[in-house]
Amino acid sequence: MAVQAGAGRREGIVAALNGKYHKAALIGFAVIVIGHWAEHLVQAWQIFVLGWPRPKSLGLVGHYVPWLFTSEWMHYGYAVVMLIGFVVLRHGFTGRSRTWWLAAMWIQVWHHFEHLLLLVQALTGSNLLGEAKPTSIVQLIAPRVELHLFYNLVVFVPMVVAMIAHLRPRVEERAEMVCSCAAPVPVG
Repeated sequence: MAVQAGAGRREGIVAALNGKYHKAALIGFAVIVIGHWAEHLVQAWQIFVLGWPRPKSLGLVGHYVPWLFTSEWMHYGYAVVMLIGFVVLRHGFTGRSRTWWLAAMWIQVWHHFEHLLLLVQALTGSNLLGEAKPTSIVQLIAPRVELHLFYNLVVFVPMVVAMIAHLRPRVEERAEMVCSCAAPVPVG
C-alpha cells in the first residue's frame, strides 16, 4: 500500500508540474539552462577572445571554484537535471511544441550518455581508446569546448522552439493543453 501511495504522490507532482505549475516549472528550467549557457559562453570568451589557455578557461564559477568546473560529477549532474526536466515536463506539451520538446529531449539523452561515459572513465581511471583523459565518443573528432557549445546549441534551439509554440498554440493544440501557459486568445 505504501508503494501505491508514493507512486500516487509522484504522479500528482508530475501532473501538477505539467498542469497548474507548468509555466513556473518551465521558467525554472529555462533559468537553469540559461545559467549553464552563461558558463559555457564565458568559457568560450576566455578562450577565443581573451586568449586564455584552455586549462585556465573555466567559466565564471570555475574561475572562483576550479575543482567544481573540472569535476565530471558536476557536468554529469547538470546532464541528469536537464534530462529529468525534459522527461518530467514533456507531458504538458501538445502538437508542434511536443514534437520540438521531444526532439530536444532525445538529443539530451545522447548528451547525457556522453557525460555518463566521461564520468565512468573518471571514476575508473580507464579512458576510452587509451586517451590521456576522459573522452566522449564525439570528442574523438571534436574538441571538448566546441563540442559542448554544439551540444548545448542543438538541445537549446528545439527547446526554445517548443516553448514558443507552447505559448502560442494553434486552436486544436490549445484544446488539448492541461496547463495555462498559452497566451490569451485576442478578442475581436
